[in-house]
Amino acid sequence: MRYAWEVSRKTGNIDAALSGISYDDIKAALDYSFENYNAGRPFIIAGHSQGSSMVKYVLTHYFTEHPEYYERMVTAYVIGFSVTQEDLDTYPHLKFATGETDTGVIVSWNTEGPKNVEENAHNVVVLPGAISINPLNWKLDETYAPASENLGSLMLNEETGEYEITDIGADAQIVLDRSVVVTNTRYDQYAAAEFFGPQSFHEDDYTIYYNNIKDNVAKRIASYKAGH
Repeated sequence: MRYAWEVSRKTGNIDAALSGISYDDIKAALDYSFENYNAGRPFIIAGHSQGSSMVKYVLTHYFTEHPEYYERMVTAYVIGFSVTQEDLDTYPHLKFATGETDTGVIVSWNTEGPKNVEENAHNVVVLPGAISINPLNWKLDETYAPASENLGSLMLNEETGEYEITDIGADAQIVLDRSVVVTNTRYDQYAAAEFFGPQSFHEDDYTIYYNNIKDNVAKRIASYKAGH
């Protein structure tokens, strides 16, 4: 991760860190998969952090070259990195989700605590013009979703060493000025402040809302099947 952020910092464009060998490998893998295994089936693509930045690169570059594949995409979960309005304007085939069941769309957010917002902290994955969707109510505005709407978080039980579904009091609300999802969860394991600010849940973007994401995947698949 450090390599990508350093290249981005020096060049002003994270594409410089993603093009070349790493993308060539992924492009070759996608070519092989679609040509030999996919057999015309719908698919979901997902990533996190630097992986999500690569997913975004695939969406903007690979699927521009292969619209015949892109039309079968159920959803792209580009979580832990920013998808911006500029991305959508530059690549008009890309559509951001507007609810919990639309398909052929991008789902994205970055999760922070209130302190990051209060301090306007630097977070390397939060880009100007980012768009976030609330993972509890699947809205794009600042409508508050209480923790009672959280179906369960996937957290490590330090006593057993096992991951388990638990209630950590994780609510969710978009802060439009910063384009992030803010939670007041009692969970207090934060990502590295050097990169993400003093109160970022970057490493747990998925796990905090784990069961809601599972539920959402099922709903989008059902919606896709109903429409095709």
